Amino acid sequence: MSRPVSRRASLLMALVTASATPWALAQTSPAATAVPGWPSKPLKIIVGFPAGSSPDLTARAFSEPLAKALGQPVIVENKIGAGGNIGADAVAKARDDHTIGLMINGNMTIAKMINPAVPYDPLKDLAPLSLIGTSPLVLTAPVSQPGVPATADTRAFFVAARNAGDKWSYGTPGVGTVGHIGTELLKARSNINPVHVPYPGYPQVATAMLGGQLQMALLPPALAQAQVRSGKLRALGVTSAGRSPLAPEIPSLAEAGIRGFSLEIWNAFAAPATMPKPIQAKLAAVIGEIARTPEMRTKLFQQGWQVAGTSPEGLANRIKTDTALLGGVIAMRGIKAE
Repeated sequence: MSRPVSRRASLLMALVTASATPWALAQTSPAATAVPGWPSKPLKIIVGFPAGSSPDLTARAFSEPLAKALGQPVIVENKIGAGGNIGADAVAKARDDHTIGLMINGNMTIAKMINPAVPYDPLKDLAPLSLIGTSPLVLTAPVSQPGVPATADTRAFFVAARNAGDKWSYGTPGVGTVGHIGTELLKARSNINPVHVPYPGYPQVATAMLGGQLQMALLPPALAQAQVRSGKLRALGVTSAGRSPLAPEIPSLAEAGIRGFSLEIWNAFAAPATMPKPIQAKLAAVIGEIARTPEMRTKLFQQGWQVAGTSPEGLANRIKTDTALLGGVIAMRGIKAE
């Protein structure tokens, strides 16, 4: 009969096992497992937005650590247009096994629902690699406008919005963007009816609010906070279920009585669906590990993102959830590309 293992021996065995586990995982993970002959040339990250945009900044933040991990240069290429769909289409059609993309929600979920003419199918032609960062939007409005006292709280603002009906307008970076679909969902949840006015980007939306052309808009936290702190705009609430670490001083819209409303923007890495599975697995593991480092967490937080760094399965689940949510709003509100 074997002798009982002492408590001290049990603890020692547990410590040895715990200390060995990360090493063992590192030796068997896709990030540590070589893919013979790959990469054989520079890796290209396609971004469907201009240099200096939020997706571009995220892609460039990854380029150096990714190059070190892969042993090849990493090039960021901007293919601008159609709300990022031109870049997403270029990724979907890439066949060199050295091209991936940094994309936003819409490119990977409802692009074809909004516009059937979009030449790629996000659910069939793109392979999820890793969800990188998430962020709520901030409902913002001018500091002063007719019908809304300067001291009015968020609930009073919604009362004024209901009374104004379609005499008010809201701005977004374009038809089918999360800002657009999110505001249409907000309209349904809060019984308000401002008219949609599309602009080239969020900065132009903020400028239009400052000029009095718009009465409200959903803006990214970094842009909203800069205007709020300067006293030019007011923050009414964030679109996350609760308060966000990105803007902890701003209450959630749920606190103002808007129930059943939760929305985030996000960015993620994707590959062509035709890329060999071992290469996808290698890239997903390396990208996820880089995203979760303290240095990258800090850098992306400063850019306005709360880091996720998920597995491909985690991103696939998020795509499924958001496609259902945003697709439901598209159908309910009859949203189509113009």
